[in-house]
Amino acid sequence: MTQKIRRFAAGLVAATALGATWLPVAAAAEAEQFVPLLAYRTGSFAPLGIPWADGKMDYLKLVNARDGGVNGVKIVYEECETAYATDRGVECYERLKGRNGGASGFDTQSTGITFAVTDKAPLDKMPVVTPGYGLSQSADGSVFEWNFPLGGTYWTAADVMIQDIAKKEGGLDKLKGKKIALVYHDSPYGKEPIPLLQQRAKLQGFELLTYPVTAPGVEQKSTWLQIRQARPDYVLLWSAGIMTPTAIREAQASGYPRDKMYAIWWAGSEGDVRDLGAVAKGYNAISLHNSAEQGRVHQDLKTHVYDKGQGATAASLGTIAHTRGMIISMLQVEAIRTAQEKFGKGQHMTPEQVRWGLENLNLTQARLDELGFGGIVRPIQTSCGDHVGGDWARIVQWDGSKFQVTSDWYQADQAILGPMIKEQAARYAKDKGIEPRKCAG
Repeated sequence: MTQKIRRFAAGLVAATALGATWLPVAAAAEAEQFVPLLAYRTGSFAPLGIPWADGKMDYLKLVNARDGGVNGVKIVYEECETAYATDRGVECYERLKGRNGGASGFDTQSTGITFAVTDKAPLDKMPVVTPGYGLSQSADGSVFEWNFPLGGTYWTAADVMIQDIAKKEGGLDKLKGKKIALVYHDSPYGKEPIPLLQQRAKLQGFELLTYPVTAPGVEQKSTWLQIRQARPDYVLLWSAGIMTPTAIREAQASGYPRDKMYAIWWAGSEGDVRDLGAVAKGYNAISLHNSAEQGRVHQDLKTHVYDKGQGATAASLGTIAHTRGMIISMLQVEAIRTAQEKFGKGQHMTPEQVRWGLENLNLTQARLDELGFGGIVRPIQTSCGDHVGGDWARIVQWDGSKFQVTSDWYQADQAILGPMIKEQAARYAKDKGIEPRKCAG
């Protein structure tokens, strides 16, 4: 796909996100910061990828329009289409990593691409930012110096799902003898929660049933026939794009209750269920942010970007996937800002300096309020050893027309996740010949 280069300067208007004529980008100036945007607007994951990509772009536009950049440093970016294909994602990474004075880091928007570039990142000294996805063991910053699964991992999600199910059943001890099925996209993405679920099954005594679905996930009849025969008490769904509504329709056809289904956050956006309406009523999904309300950042985006005709896609604004895209860009921008506090305000930050910013993030409630995200996400504070910064999540449920928050915030059980992360990270370090860093605490 043709690369689209977007550059914003004060008072300069770029056209809308798709189908527009782009303004040329000059050579990077000292007071510019480059943020590459990997995206998948095509392919089977496009229903998720489009609003996600729009949200990432829209927030960068807002930073330039509302704030004049980061302490006066303008954000420039280039979008590169991957179609969720790992080889295309690696090509985008190689092409963009040195652009405009060095990329600020990559949100790969794909677990498979993350796997592929994780080995490259330390050699290139390039941050890889994967909020809510990627390698769960990369939470250990002593081994994964360049990876940042900020805000939570797939192990976070799986653990919180089990906690919510246990609450409905009357306690963790009530899970003994239950059957919990995992229907997953047969890819690195879909396989990520399995180790956590196996550990929970061992501890709580439930039977874990696993059902891989071949990409793109439009053929699931045999899977749901097996589910109908096995009659699991709950089904966890690790899907994205067109696989999600297909699963919900097959659940209906097989008579499986939607209120016994729990979907990962990438299968829990309006675009996944809006066309299904009442068919999906009761469908649960996990969320890294408060999906029931919008914040001041949404109004700021409307005022400073959309009202001026510079927004990406009006239909995306305010949706769950779009908001997650904004959160991801916000985290990258705040890492740049944090780096500037140490290395020089109003200056271009190198990838290594941005990495320091990512590892020293301290997004307090006061700072989130100031940014307009106060009621949307919880505070995040990272460190050398902790590249997540706080793994909280909550459950939302589709009521037939919109998602409603149905739980308070859950925190993943660190007594379970902590040892798993350390064990898997140590195994990775041994396999790759990495000497773990010494982190305080």
